Amino acid sequence: MNAEKKAAAYRLGVTTLIILAVLTAVEYAVGVTINSAVLMFIIGLIKAAVIVQNFMHIARLWREESH
Repeated sequence: MNAEKKAAAYRLGVTTLIILAVLTAVEYAVGVTINSAVLMFIIGLIKAAVIVQNFMHIARLWREESH
């Protein structure tokens, strides 16, 4: 793996970490102030989608050269 691919993978990991941290803070704020289970469920779905998209490589299933 060359340096550019390593840097891209690292950047993706850090970006995902930041997105999940922000969503977790929003989820906490919603839980403490609004106390809406629906909003918390939606935020949880968004967090799950971020993880699936970035770490489970689901996007590769639709690329012809990847399978």
